[in-house]
Amino acid sequence: MILGMSLSLYTQIHVIISLIAIASGLLVAIGMMMARSSGPMTALFLATTVLTSVTGFFFPFHGVTPGIVVGILSLVVLLLTLIARYGKHMVGGWRGTYVITAMFALYLNVFVLVAQCFEHIPSFHVLAPTGTEPPFKIAQGIVLVLFVLLTVVANRKFRPTIA
Repeated sequence: MILGMSLSLYTQIHVIISLIAIASGLLVAIGMMMARSSGPMTALFLATTVLTSVTGFFFPFHGVTPGIVVGILSLVVLLLTLIARYGKHMVGGWRGTYVITAMFALYLNVFVLVAQCFEHIPSFHVLAPTGTEPPFKIAQGIVLVLFVLLTVVANRKFRPTIA
């Protein structure tokens, strides 16, 4: 039981929050690349991404895992994102800080999604049962390259006029 829920129900809620974070984050990223800002979608993305990381810490603890490390890293990155977006209103260098940290937070969500797909979807798992095989590394490499490119484009295009 976690917070009065079965592990299965808690996991389903965590996954739903994570998928909302990824979907809303992709919409925010597309908006940045089109030089548009969406306050409500950004708030949804950041809130659900924080929730994704926080809820991850409530799963049964079996020592420090890559998931714990990614969760901690994500929360540190999100703190900078929130400061840049809401505290510093993306003025001056804080605009770039916001874009880069928001995109990195989204990348971490997608990185975990890919890892979970290889762990839990049988057709992927058979290709990389330990997560160290070439198909897993290639998939994560493609995700990394795409996010570097998306971040560069977003950083060049996104110039908010209203903080």
